[in-house]
Amino acid sequence: MTDQSDDPSLFRAPPLAEQERMVEAMLFASAEPLTTREMEARMPHGSDAAEAMVLLRKRYEGRGVQVVRVGEAWAIRTAADLGFLMSREQVETRRLSRAAVETLAIIAYHQPVTRAEIEEIRGVSVSRGTIDQLIEQGWVRFGRRKMTPGRPVTFVVTEEFLDHFGLETTRDLPGLKELREAGLLENRPLEGAVRVVGEDDEDGEAPPPEDQEDMFED
Repeated sequence: MTDQSDDPSLFRAPPLAEQERMVEAMLFASAEPLTTREMEARMPHGSDAAEAMVLLRKRYEGRGVQVVRVGEAWAIRTAADLGFLMSREQVETRRLSRAAVETLAIIAYHQPVTRAEIEEIRGVSVSRGTIDQLIEQGWVRFGRRKMTPGRPVTFVVTEEFLDHFGLETTRDLPGLKELREAGLLENRPLEGAVRVVGEDDEDGEAPPPEDQEDMFED
């Protein structure tokens, strides 16, 4: 009798087409975006979730639902141009105050940023309630502490923020013109509060300068 444990076929990864079906099933069943690492951990040994995602994303191009990237994770979402069909199913989000909108914009474009830095950019103090509202909304979270006197905590936007606004990364954030056209900013000067991604950075990112990395701790 042949020992099945010695059969190399038992340790082969399933065909790529089958792996594609697996990641599709996981994304449909998950209420939250999933990373390829999370999906691969559930798949048979030797599977390549990243490669399967390439096929899946291509297969959904031009369809009513699409495979979209949310930060480092993936999700299946309604195509952006068909969002109006879901309007009756959408839950109205509590309208943010002007202070909350400006604070959110500053965090998104300057992250990681401390409360003091937010106040310096806005030119006015930021109430605790404003940031608490953004955290409760799930759009802002605590970042690393800054290695300066007092070790103040910093704030960054969340993947839920990216997902809500249909952004893959913060590189996709709009510029001042787009923010004003969307009604998120009035026409009064706010250039100091919003840094336009892409104008100063070749890759569109706005991370802290490398020579300031030692100013933060995990």
